[in-house]
Amino acid sequence: MKRYLLLAAISLLVGGCGTQVTGTATTSAPPAARLPSDGAPAVPNPITATAAIEADPCSAIPTAEIEAIGGKVKRTMTDDGAMGKSCGWIFEPGPSSVTAGLIPGNKDGLSSLYAKHAQGDLSTFKPVDSIEGHPGVIYDNGGEGKGRCVLAVGIRDDLTYTVTPLLTTGNPMLSDPCGMATKVAAAAIKNLNKS
Repeated sequence: MKRYLLLAAISLLVGGCGTQVTGTATTSAPPAARLPSDGAPAVPNPITATAAIEADPCSAIPTAEIEAIGGKVKRTMTDDGAMGKSCGWIFEPGPSSVTAGLIPGNKDGLSSLYAKHAQGDLSTFKPVDSIEGHPGVIYDNGGEGKGRCVLAVGIRDDLTYTVTPLLTTGNPMLSDPCGMATKVAAAAIKNLNKS
């Protein structure tokens, strides 16, 4: 009797697999499938293991590496921004700093900057040479000034790592904030690739 019940149950399950459902299936491509767009370059070596850095942006680069790039670090601080967390390294003497982090809230990655450039919404837009195999753009929207640079590097087609030095007199990188941003981004990418 038990064997008969088991066979009947299997028969019902197998019979149910053959049921046909009519209608039209709709699928929408995930955001990453439509990227890159607006003339942005594809990220040839996307990094997928980013959750730890998104949660703790200061862990992207050891303080000793930041000090080798921009001088003695007085303290670090984490900012919980609307688009993602960032880490701020505050240098001695102050008030020089560099802020960096992944921007998971921007699901269009570098493509968003290329779109803004095409619309004339950026006052600075300069694609840069590959940084550790990743495309990048120096950009701004009216905040340009001595000791400041904003660099976004494509980690994936849908994710950027953005670095913003704000340097003042006394910082060794004052005359080359974009050089500092590039070095910081390169260090972060190397560490992300180790994850």
